[in-house]
Amino acid sequence: MYSMTKAETPLFDPSDFRIEPDICHVCAAGETAFLRRHDQAVQVYARDKSAGVRGRLAQDAKVEQARDLVARLWCVKARDIGFVSNVAEGMSMLAESMTWRKGDNICFVAYEYPSVVAPFVTHRPMAEVRLADSCSLEAIATHIDERTRLIAVSHVSYLSGARADLVELRRLADKVGAILAVDFSQASGYLPTDASVADFAFSACYKWLLGTTGVAIAYWNSRRQPEWAPTTAGWYSIDAGPRPHYGGDLKLKDDAMRFTRGNPAHAPLYVLAEALTYLGQFSMSDVECHVQAMTVELLRGLRLLGISTITPGDPAQHGASVCIQTELAATIVEALYEVGIYAWNGRGRVRFSFHGYNRMQDVDRILTWLGRHGARLLPRPM
Repeated sequence: MYSMTKAETPLFDPSDFRIEPDICHVCAAGETAFLRRHDQAVQVYARDKSAGVRGRLAQDAKVEQARDLVARLWCVKARDIGFVSNVAEGMSMLAESMTWRKGDNICFVAYEYPSVVAPFVTHRPMAEVRLADSCSLEAIATHIDERTRLIAVSHVSYLSGARADLVELRRLADKVGAILAVDFSQASGYLPTDASVADFAFSACYKWLLGTTGVAIAYWNSRRQPEWAPTTAGWYSIDAGPRPHYGGDLKLKDDAMRFTRGNPAHAPLYVLAEALTYLGQFSMSDVECHVQAMTVELLRGLRLLGISTITPGDPAQHGASVCIQTELAATIVEALYEVGIYAWNGRGRVRFSFHGYNRMQDVDRILTWLGRHGARLLPRPM
């Protein structure tokens, strides 16, 4: 499946992005390069914002276009797609909406991204927090019982690039009646995604989805959780007519836009709609094959150089990133930047992340540099 010949040339035209010809841009897990067509998207937003009531109607139409495009990418209904400002906000709204009993527990991976865990830990300390050593089914299953209310995971780990088996986690959650919440930030845009496996799902838009900060996707599986409602609202998330009557109960919108309490982030949504239109030209299976060809080759090359990684070797168990744990991550990333290789630093590891604009030559550049300098900077297998 992961034939390396698929990555000899870029899948996306690099000239579509703000990437200089001599730059090896391999930090998609942090920030992807900006599409040049986004310049026009921002100009269209500026025009619509300035056009009075008709401009607002155009903005509303863009929100619906973005919902339709996300729904198509995630294989779900558009009415189950809403928007929040970031993943932490969406997870916080979910945490706030849940009721708890003494003895309840919630399960996360010990190295999960803070936006997934912190909303629950800070909002409901009465629930026991259980931490699995990894995102494997076996590791998580040891922490689950009939009092587990929530299992929350990233489809792909930001830290190591390891991939969770969502189908099996769904079965595990159903076995004990737990909610399954998923963060797709490190997966959506290159991995085929069926969000219906989750009860709730979220994703940042500034990574592989090719969007920007300021907006995140919020998915509500209304079939699995038909009674769900947030505990707070705003003018946008209620369905109360032109002049709400505050003396009675306020009715929430009957779809996932109940996640969006105030005005949607219109400018980022113009960018997101353009990004998803661009991605829609490509099969996600083809994008997966393309990036996995490079992850497989980089992992192979690192093994030959004797450099250890924290990313699983099996391509079925990792995403589009290869991560090397080292205390010298900042030094290494800065040195790579100086020679035109844009990797990512943070959390005590160097991360190389590929997208459709990359090609095998980028892997060769990384390995060539590491072959010259890695012996004194990077960890060796024990």
